[in-house]
Amino acid sequence: MAQDFWDNRFSSPDYLFGTEPNAFLRSQGFRLPAAGRALAVADGEGRNGVWLARQGLQVHAVDFSGVALEKARRLAAGQGVVLETEQADLSQWVWPAAAYDVVVAIFIQFANPDLRTHIFAGIRRVLKPGGLLLLQGYRPEQLNYRTGGPSQVENLYTRELLEHAFSDWEVLHLVSHDSVIHEGRGHDGMSALIDLAARKPAT
Repeated sequence: MAQDFWDNRFSSPDYLFGTEPNAFLRSQGFRLPAAGRALAVADGEGRNGVWLARQGLQVHAVDFSGVALEKARRLAAGQGVVLETEQADLSQWVWPAAAYDVVVAIFIQFANPDLRTHIFAGIRRVLKPGGLLLLQGYRPEQLNYRTGGPSQVENLYTRELLEHAFSDWEVLHLVSHDSVIHEGRGHDGMSALIDLAARKPAT
């Protein structure tokens, strides 16, 4: 049932979340290395993975939906880059140790608290020492706006939650804000957001 849900969600000819990269991700471009491997977690139709590839990174885009990943490959081809795509259930996926220089996790709030704990542990595992995490999500106040994201408050992020999850990392940027975003039909309007840029300790 879950597979059908995600495939159906991405089955329309247009791109549910648009083809432009997430604004927070783009704003953090200055932090990206000039080269290296990037993991795009639950990258969907590829808007963020494709942008990362355009910055010169070798991008591994992982998502549950094969329909979304096919659209991601088309988007990449149209922009002259290549994505390494993998269809996977993140609750079962083997997170390789110290394999990536960058991890990008944008609006991965399909994850309930148990799955989120598993994914965050995976992120901590896969980043190389000194690697960069870029993460954006909705705060609980998003339930008042209803402009995107899940309806389960427990899936949403607070500052305290992110500080606890990455307490031993160097926090480069952690900001809560209410901002208007336009990301296709999926995210459109005033939104309660939280942005995190953090670096894994070098040793």
